[in-house]
Amino acid sequence: MSSVDPRSPAAPPRPWLGQYPTDVPHTIDEQAHASLVSLLEDAWQRHADREATLCMGARLRYRDIDALSLALAGWLQQQGLVKGDRVAVMMPNLPQYYPVMGAILRAGCVVVNVNPLYTPRELSHQLRDSGAKVLFILENFAATLEAITEPLPVRQVVLCAMGDLLGFWRGAMVNFVVRHVRKLVPEHTLGSTEKRRVLRFAEALRQGGQHPFQRVPLGPNDVAFLQYTGGTTGVSKGATLLHRNLVANVLQMDAWFSPVLHRLGERPLTMVAALPLYHIFALTLCGLFSTQRGMLNLLIPNPRDIAGLVRTLGQHRVNLFPAVNTLFNALTEHPDFAKLDFSELVVSVGGGMAVQQATAERWLRLTGCPIVEGYGMSETSPVATCNRMDLNTFSGTIGLPVPSTDIAIRDEAGQDVPPGLPGEICIRGPQVMAGYWNRPDETAKVMTADGFLRSGDIGIMDTRGYVRIVDRKKDMILVSGFNVYPNEIEQVVNLHPGVRECAAVGIPDPHSGEAVKLFVVRRDPTLSEDDIRHYCHDNFTAYKRPKVVEFCEELPKTSVGKVLRRALRDHGAAAVVA
Repeated sequence: MSSVDPRSPAAPPRPWLGQYPTDVPHTIDEQAHASLVSLLEDAWQRHADREATLCMGARLRYRDIDALSLALAGWLQQQGLVKGDRVAVMMPNLPQYYPVMGAILRAGCVVVNVNPLYTPRELSHQLRDSGAKVLFILENFAATLEAITEPLPVRQVVLCAMGDLLGFWRGAMVNFVVRHVRKLVPEHTLGSTEKRRVLRFAEALRQGGQHPFQRVPLGPNDVAFLQYTGGTTGVSKGATLLHRNLVANVLQMDAWFSPVLHRLGERPLTMVAALPLYHIFALTLCGLFSTQRGMLNLLIPNPRDIAGLVRTLGQHRVNLFPAVNTLFNALTEHPDFAKLDFSELVVSVGGGMAVQQATAERWLRLTGCPIVEGYGMSETSPVATCNRMDLNTFSGTIGLPVPSTDIAIRDEAGQDVPPGLPGEICIRGPQVMAGYWNRPDETAKVMTADGFLRSGDIGIMDTRGYVRIVDRKKDMILVSGFNVYPNEIEQVVNLHPGVRECAAVGIPDPHSGEAVKLFVVRRDPTLSEDDIRHYCHDNFTAYKRPKVVEFCEELPKTSVGKVLRRALRDHGAAAVVA
């Protein structure tokens, strides 16, 4: 098939447009805001009196974020930072994140989100690769920074504390408990050497308030974020996201979600921000889209504390709940979750990894709100496809391309494949990154001549335009010449009532080249290997059936809940096997 540019007049019609709800536009106005700062400042002013964040009982309004970010932007300029300089942020979901992000963007600088759970090696790589000159870091992770021995570009460090922005008394109490009762702040001596300047968050605010902020001209093609990706599959690379990329994705989400949100009227809505804001899924939905709509973000600093999360949810009526499959699954397993009131929950969005049917069905049964699965990558800001918001059952697909987005399914030669056949999912739209930071060679590997991003994911598009993920290229298992996709194995085995979760990987086999190995976490402690084998015999053809089954206490995962199949393939995975 020819690779005709689907945006050209001669291009065939996009089948997915016929599946759009009547009140969802086919395209967005990409010129609506000149920059992400324009979008944020407009939202801060329109929603000035609305509550923006709620964390540990303390609330910030949008006018507070506006003022705080202005002071911090002045402080950044006071340090000599100029347009294009990178500033790293290493903290969990805390109120400080919002004004810090706003300040960096207002100063014309670039936000570099950092996973707080990084090791010194991982942190060092990201700081050096990005060239970050300033680092905002929660004091709980200061020891990680101090453990780095090689030179870093960071000149100034701003130490944040859990209690910052929680109010004087509540903040003091939280800090005392975190530091002295729970002992969550390891000893460190940051600031005692001359290598870099260190000061507290409150002092940066004070100094910035005394330094008039000078507005920086920004345009759509200026860099807004370096969003690092690929750390679990190789050297972590910074996806260069421009202001127009993030603006586009916020507007795409607004167009897609608006029909269901309009039914709730103009009252302020509450979004659960349990996914970490340093991850692109939460950044766009909970950090940017929620701001654009004037929502209250219910911040969850530690979503791994499922019991604590359930208690928090019990105190609020939430309207939107973005999460990954593992979080949805863990919540539905908690005995108190079914007691919660979800009468006002209208949007449950699953992303970051495949949503399992068994999890989706339990969630719907307990909350009455179906999980709407979407798909994207750090490289696409992130949302590229999403199921319709009026979905009322598990679809097994990642939905339709969102407005102003093209999806092509292509073979190894880069040619489009017919509907119903598998190929690489390729994405083109205003939300697609400019490239990988300082890595033109890596950028060339994923960008096509006609402007598509090669995702590395294998998918199938049906005649209506719905896309279904088959799996990652690198995770595909080749058994005697037959392709076996781990996602398929996991989706089916997870439906077994005795299985809590599972993961399938390929292992070397002298007869078939590779064989399927299945790791299983039991829900039913009496579940046996024979039970799994009989179940797989009934559900899979011979070459798809696991040759090896191992039970484990838990599956290794990233900080946002993605299963690390690579770790399971390594010999080191024996540490998690029961």
